[in-house]
Amino acid sequence: MMPASSSADKQPRQYGLWPSPISPASLAEGKRLDGVEWDSDGRTLVWLEGRSGRGVLVAKTDDDAPRELTAELSVRAEVGYGGGDFTVHGGQVYFAVHKTGRLYRQALACGEARPITPAFGQAASPVVSPDGRWLAYVHHGDPHDLIAVVDTAGESWPQILVEGDDFYMQPRFSPDGKRFCWIAWNHPQMPWDGTRLCLADVVSTDGLPCLGPARILAGSDDVAIFQPEFTPDGKHLLYVSDQTGFGRLAMHELASGQTRWLGDQGVEYALPAWIQGIRTYAIDAQGRWLTAAASQRGVQRLVKIDLATGHSEPIGELSDYSEVACVAAAPVGQRVAVIASHPKLPPRVVTHDFATRRTQVIARAAGETVPESALADCEPLTWPTAGGEVAHGLLYRPASAEYQGIGLSPLMVLIHGGPTSQVRAGWRAEAQFFATRGYAVLLVNYRGSTGYGRDYMLKLRGAWGVCDVEDAVSGMRHLADSGQIDAERTAIMGGSAGGFTVLQTMVERPEAFAAGISLYGVANQFSLAADTHKFESRYLDSMLGPLPEAAAVYRARSPVFHADKIRRPLAIFQGDIDQVVPKEQSDSIVEALRRNGTPHIYHVYEGEGHGWRKRETIEHFYKSVDEFLKRYVIYS
Repeated sequence: MMPASSSADKQPRQYGLWPSPISPASLAEGKRLDGVEWDSDGRTLVWLEGRSGRGVLVAKTDDDAPRELTAELSVRAEVGYGGGDFTVHGGQVYFAVHKTGRLYRQALACGEARPITPAFGQAASPVVSPDGRWLAYVHHGDPHDLIAVVDTAGESWPQILVEGDDFYMQPRFSPDGKRFCWIAWNHPQMPWDGTRLCLADVVSTDGLPCLGPARILAGSDDVAIFQPEFTPDGKHLLYVSDQTGFGRLAMHELASGQTRWLGDQGVEYALPAWIQGIRTYAIDAQGRWLTAAASQRGVQRLVKIDLATGHSEPIGELSDYSEVACVAAAPVGQRVAVIASHPKLPPRVVTHDFATRRTQVIARAAGETVPESALADCEPLTWPTAGGEVAHGLLYRPASAEYQGIGLSPLMVLIHGGPTSQVRAGWRAEAQFFATRGYAVLLVNYRGSTGYGRDYMLKLRGAWGVCDVEDAVSGMRHLADSGQIDAERTAIMGGSAGGFTVLQTMVERPEAFAAGISLYGVANQFSLAADTHKFESRYLDSMLGPLPEAAAVYRARSPVFHADKIRRPLAIFQGDIDQVVPKEQSDSIVEALRRNGTPHIYHVYEGEGHGWRKRETIEHFYKSVDEFLKRYVIYS
């Protein structure tokens, strides 16, 4: 039996049927915190809140109350999967507007927003030159990607600054504005496979600036470079490289060309760049240290790294947080801002002042009204898998302040998307939703996930639909064989690539789980290769193999061709405007289930894409999942 808190006051009740303090409605009311930036004076902090499909920028100056900046415009960049939504400089915020693809400028103090780029293509990752005159940004105009530049007043037509590669991210001006760097890569690489860090001089002209010849400072087709940042004196360029086997911080001296490593080997400082604008570290205003999110075994901790010595030490005041995003250092003073959470605490915008050692909570994604005693903690877990290898994950045990279980608990196995991604030990609303109802929850970081070194990530090459399936099943069996869960009451759930793993598991191992839940899961690999967006259009070359040579592999790992093998109940959820995994993929699986008489439910959400944003969608989804599990897992 799963251990439970000992309390004579707890009532015995069947696992999976516990009344939970986390309702579908409360999850639907939560906000998304998607970005944090300081203004150049170091006094004003701006962050982005996602509210039922709308992106709202909020600003806070000193001890003043927060103010909403974008009441009518929805802020969201849409290059690839999004991200890189806004930047702040000189009392102005520059941001991308949903659906239009345009960049707007708005004063932080007052006034209306006005566009500074025309309405064509999509813009992301804006960055302002130090003198405030120019704005560079990543531009996607199907099928071409490039880095463009426009004046910050929006008085001129944008011009191309960098072109010629398939993809770009993370453009940066040097502190004196005389140099410019960026990350680039080409098909069939993904940004975690191999990228290049490029640097060029900024050439002054009568009009918009242009660049001199570019040179490659780091990276290759087999070395991934992530997040370049100039030091405040402009003498060094920092970045994260996986050249040594883990995403490790490097410090490159521009004058000599010498590079040295910072921090510890075996610690991961990078994240897979699924979206624009990701930041895992920030350099302080004086260039003496950096604040970084260091990841080990799925747990992220904020550390302070001395740039002179490379020595790393934990930041005690922030040690309770176990997942950290959007690290941003104030350009004046010694403050840093992050979005942080831990398993029992929803995300917060948090600032820390190294000078005063004062930590403040600036914004919360949720009301934090559920006591921690009613929530589940999580623990890193490793288990043996096929061929004598190991898989990693995070385990949440059933949690309640009022109830204790009878017998063995059911298990929910959650599969992350990507597939090249990772689930970390922060707040996971879906995990708490199940754990507080009496489920054990296993979040699987199968072989091929990031965060455990490059070699572990590479294990999924050519093996998508094999390693992930094996590791999901072996993780469940590991818990069942050790008497921790009821092997007859298990379910598997995932979205996108995780949804594919659900479908493929139910095809290849039809008796392993009592039920499955697929959110916009990939059902037909041929259709995915033909129809998906540019960012992932060659992703399957490494996950399955190039076409047409690997056609047999694509067919074997397309659940739609083998759906007659699915015997256990299946719930399928889909957005009707999903451009990554179009609705037709889910339609095809549902058609096969109907033809075969397999128990199933199917919900299509109007106006939703690749993931849920609307309150009504989120609430309906969790209600439907709860009812489905009660019928086919708990009561069966």
